[in-house]
Amino acid sequence: MTTIKREEESTGDGQTKESVSPDTFIMENAYEFCGYHLRITRFINADLGYSSYVWDSAIFLCKYFEKENINFTGKKVIELGSGTGMVGILAALLGGDVTLTDKPKVRTQLENNVGINIPSVCSHRIRFRPLIWGEDLDNFSPIYDFVLGTDIVYSSAAYPALVKTLRYFGQLGTTIIMCSELREVHGAFHNDLITQYFHSQIVAHSEDNDMNVYKITKIESLGDTKCKQ
Repeated sequence: MTTIKREEESTGDGQTKESVSPDTFIMENAYEFCGYHLRITRFINADLGYSSYVWDSAIFLCKYFEKENINFTGKKVIELGSGTGMVGILAALLGGDVTLTDKPKVRTQLENNVGINIPSVCSHRIRFRPLIWGEDLDNFSPIYDFVLGTDIVYSSAAYPALVKTLRYFGQLGTTIIMCSELREVHGAFHNDLITQYFHSQIVAHSEDNDMNVYKITKIESLGDTKCKQ
């Protein structure tokens, strides 16, 4: 993992600004979940688009892990659309063996945050791998205990590729945990598309930000049933 050399400057509003290049700078925010202090950096003006945001849904999902006392020890975890990596990093700190995924251009931001927040003693339990939904699936094992995603259903144009990806990783015995803000377009995904292949249950709701945490598991089909010998 590589960590960018950091030149910090206080902005007076609880954030830190770091100069990287004339066009790109890094903003850092501090969070605390499950007893861990996280420093999450965001590469601004680095052509990362939505991947350079810390979404409210990511914060809410981390709070859900804390409230439910979730422990990922011994579990294989993959995060889709990791962005800043905050959720996946927390999952690793909570014991998981975590694969962060996103577009290749997000690698530096993700690996910077991993380098800041993950102690070297457990750095072997987290890594980044590039993933384009629906295209790079053969490069991955489909066997994970948990699939995580926060605010990854914002674009209906990406739904076919996202559903294909979820079906690949969402095997029997796998738990998908997603957190989504309740925008109008999300209803079609969570109520219509995903329920064709998975059981979906709302396990937490935020009144303040109008978002849900969903626990999603595969619907067992005849092809999944094994005969007893």
